[in-house]
Amino acid sequence: MIKNKLKQAWAEGRPTINGWLSIGNPFTAEIMAAQDYDSVTVDVQHGALDYSMLLPMFQAVRASGVVPMARVPWLEPGIIMKALDAGAYGIICPMVNTARQAAEFVSYMRYPPLGQRSFGPTRANFSAGANYAAEANDEILAFAMVETAEAMANLEGIAATPGLDGIYVGPADLTFSLHQGRLAPAFDREEPEMIEALQTIVAACRKSGKSVALHCGTPDYATRAIAWGFDMTTVSGDSRLLAAAAQASVTRFRELNGKAATATSTVKSAY
Repeated sequence: MIKNKLKQAWAEGRPTINGWLSIGNPFTAEIMAAQDYDSVTVDVQHGALDYSMLLPMFQAVRASGVVPMARVPWLEPGIIMKALDAGAYGIICPMVNTARQAAEFVSYMRYPPLGQRSFGPTRANFSAGANYAAEANDEILAFAMVETAEAMANLEGIAATPGLDGIYVGPADLTFSLHQGRLAPAFDREEPEMIEALQTIVAACRKSGKSVALHCGTPDYATRAIAWGFDMTTVSGDSRLLAAAAQASVTRFRELNGKAATATSTVKSAY
């Protein structure tokens, strides 16, 4: 089986950057994967796509050699196992609030005797290389999302779950939950209590020997997160990056042509 490059990087002490795919299109996935990310995650939870797009998007990113992952909609065995069978090398599961739920999630990720994953790796048999059944348990990453006040209260137990590879922090929902809706959900939190919460999650993961990841809005904040101890950061995502680049282009056009129009008007009025 092809080795998981994320696990190799973290074992060597190298942080990684993850791309985020929420547009259900293989071509945009292919473009993103070609930008030198270490991994890309197809967002089946909030992305504008479903399983019918997940598999061809995985096919599109294969040539770039990035690690393909998926965020599933919920803690539900059917979609978790189908995403794995499609070739996911990592699953991010949202709203894991207790150690029991974390253990349940792990059980769906692993073949017996370590779990209850059903065998039928339709595409993974081809995309992941030989000996998949024997090696998948060791290579595939299971990330539980910590993004609620309840999850923070159960953090130590979640992080200590056997078979769980790491915690992925959803800062928008975590902020929303910890502040009971008083703060708008967003990335790159600057509130001291939120930074403290992030560092508390890092400490719990380090204590349990788990990896830890954070969704960020900018490379600058992601760099701060790496300094705090995060192993992986996601910086923005396809839809946000597209919107930002388009907005910057249009804004610059308006600026230049607004000035040009003013200059032309001034010249004409002189005659």
